[in-house]
Amino acid sequence: MKPTITDIRMCDGSRHFVSLPESASPRKVLWHVLRLGFAVPYSYLSTAIECWIDFWYKGHRFTVNNQYGEYWFFVNNPACPPAVLEQVASHFSKLLKSPENAL
Repeated sequence: MKPTITDIRMCDGSRHFVSLPESASPRKVLWHVLRLGFAVPYSYLSTAIECWIDFWYKGHRFTVNNQYGEYWFFVNNPACPPAVLEQVASHFSKLLKSPENAL
């Protein structure tokens, strides 16, 4: 199932564009960043209660944060092309599946 791309603007001007189930560890999500062709992670912070992963992809800065049982994906530039957002969302949706769809 294709993830739904949203346009939720944050106070810092970034765009929350997709939420996916928190069905993998932060470390696995970081490794999945590396599997996204030409993505470059530049920051990783993981504590007992949350994680933040920042990476560059196709000239855009992205952030992943886990909240309320989901991973929330943000792009720094809200005008990022929809095709790039769809590539990122599709890539991570292969790892982050809801438990009922994980088979």
